[in-house]
Amino acid sequence: MTLPQIDPSLDLLRDGRRLIDVRAPVEFAQGGLPGAVNLPLMDDEERHRVGIAYAQQGQDAAIALGQRLVAGGIKRARLSAWQQELERHPDAVLYCFRGGLRSETAQQWLWDSGFERPRIRGGWKAMRKLICDHVDGASERPMLVVSGLTGSAKTPLINALDQGLDLEGCARHKGSAFGRHPLPAPSQIDFEHAMGMGLLNLEHPEGPTVVEDESRHIGAANVPLIFWRGMEKAPRVRVEMPLDWRLAQIRKDYIDDLWTLYQRQYGDWLGWTLMRKQLTTALGRLRKRLGLARLERLQRLQTLAFREHERGNRQAHEAWLGPLLTEYYDPLYRHQLEKHPHTFLHVGDWESCLEFARDWSAGHAA
Repeated sequence: MTLPQIDPSLDLLRDGRRLIDVRAPVEFAQGGLPGAVNLPLMDDEERHRVGIAYAQQGQDAAIALGQRLVAGGIKRARLSAWQQELERHPDAVLYCFRGGLRSETAQQWLWDSGFERPRIRGGWKAMRKLICDHVDGASERPMLVVSGLTGSAKTPLINALDQGLDLEGCARHKGSAFGRHPLPAPSQIDFEHAMGMGLLNLEHPEGPTVVEDESRHIGAANVPLIFWRGMEKAPRVRVEMPLDWRLAQIRKDYIDDLWTLYQRQYGDWLGWTLMRKQLTTALGRLRKRLGLARLERLQRLQTLAFREHERGNRQAHEAWLGPLLTEYYDPLYRHQLEKHPHTFLHVGDWESCLEFARDWSAGHAA
């Protein structure tokens, strides 16, 4: 009999269909599909041994070895995991790397036990191509870039837009020396897939996109080259807010929100220890740019701020964040403006830039 297949489609992702990835854990860790759960046919060691058999003895020998390795109680346990997932998500579909032997084997075992579910034709590889093509395609549609000095709340502005794509959110990184997220960074593949899902979730998925002005490297992630070239040539708006407003915003970003994340993930004691280590290490990495004397001054202010923070005074961090803005980030931004000058469609405060971006998006979505 021929087991059912369905064509790869972005609708599977857009509709939130449950996807069962039967590849090995090491493959899934390198990048799964959005919304997928990893319930492997073979674990990493089993896959490794079967791969060697395939290379040395051919497909038939590899299949025979796989059947011996995944048998008895191991087979029952893996089949049970698929069955339980299908009971929770009856519309789930299966996939492996190319939609071949592994997902077909899982299908057959499920069929034999009374469950009929399709596999994706072409598997992970075909779905990834659709996602990457969708990301690249966004660079050919209207794009607006939101620029501004550090602390201008560009990310909240992006997230307030129906057509905003939060690249920092996709990368789980604030895009600066102090921007690490407590959770592990996504793989490059998962970052690209998150971008794809972000674009699919726009009010008009085939419409314009508004992004924040970023370097191509956001933490450990790299913006795909075609999309990045689209950002470079896109029109821009610039948010201009006073220093005290930006200082309050950067304290919220670098201290208040970061502490909330660390506390939620690790608890009070370990969360505090890890957050403090992150911020002190990040400041230390700026030694070359700040110079030794300036760095030591900021480190003393940071240490005092942490002491005050322990007493409940988070605002004390502004003593070192203020000079960080005026003596490091602001000159760096202005240098980049001089090095790569842009024409801005609009320059104004946060609210006016938000209104402009909304009007621009609506005009280009029509």
